[in-house]
Amino acid sequence: MATMKEIADAAGVSQATVSRVLNKGPKVGNATRERVQRIIEELNYRPNASARALATNRRNEIGVVLADLYEPFFAALAHGVDLVARKNNSQLLISSSSVGLEAEQKAIETLLEHRCDSMVVHSKTLSDSYLLNLAQSIPGLVLINRHIPVISNRCVWLDNVAGGKLMAEYMLRQGHRKFAFISSDFSIDDPVDRSKGIRQALNEAGVSLQETNIECGQPNPEGGEQAVQNLLARGADFTAILAYNDAMASGAITTLLDHGISVPGDVSVIGYDDILLAKYCRPKLTTLRYPIEIMASKASELAVAYGRGETPNPEASFKYNPTIVRRDSVRSI
Repeated sequence: MATMKEIADAAGVSQATVSRVLNKGPKVGNATRERVQRIIEELNYRPNASARALATNRRNEIGVVLADLYEPFFAALAHGVDLVARKNNSQLLISSSSVGLEAEQKAIETLLEHRCDSMVVHSKTLSDSYLLNLAQSIPGLVLINRHIPVISNRCVWLDNVAGGKLMAEYMLRQGHRKFAFISSDFSIDDPVDRSKGIRQALNEAGVSLQETNIECGQPNPEGGEQAVQNLLARGADFTAILAYNDAMASGAITTLLDHGISVPGDVSVIGYDDILLAKYCRPKLTTLRYPIEIMASKASELAVAYGRGETPNPEASFKYNPTIVRRDSVRSI
């Protein structure tokens, strides 16, 4: 592979001039810039990213901390970050954790070791104080799916209370009054907030959600299956299931069908997230769209801007809202 010296010799210029061309710097005439650029292309020169990082103490990288590499939700999040990384000719670094304090800390530390100036962090268990301290030391840090009011201008988040209320209101409009709620057993804000929104909508409609009609489990298809099996085993009475996410909803539908219960003929099911699975399960799943890819791209754009030294607007707000996606798993009664 060609070196910068070889480029300079072939173009009849200094290595400093070649460096200025590579970095789009000033003080290079158009004719010289075009000649150097042509030789760079002819010799297929590629800058040494590691050397550049050592020289400038900066790396052209965007880091993202994810809780899971397997779940479609986090794949969509990573894709949203990757779109911005490509646009900025940046390298994407993914650090995987899990829903746990030590795992999240380790994932962030891994990115810090790589000197990432721009970082999108999905954290559900680290304390507000820990993240606030981190934000003070990393100007390019942006939180996704987390809202801390003190740094609201560096948070890209979804209103899960509004989401829970929206899904319950939609089912109420379809005539349902007997509900079951299958939720995540993770000790994080999302299931708490969605439950709060559901209860608000039902209370306003004068409908009660029986505690015997609530089940918690792993936020995956197996968790949805087990939750519905438990509901059926104790004879819970319901015509509609509100599911924490699409994965649990798909498991719920499988269990209902296995027990000879028609969906949506006997029981309607609504999910949350609108992952790819929602389009392809049978029946196709009515759900709430969580615009995670759009949110991830926005978070990445902010992280890149702040990492380059731009100052966040203290009045800015990046709250998103879910929307209903109507498919085939809900019917009116």
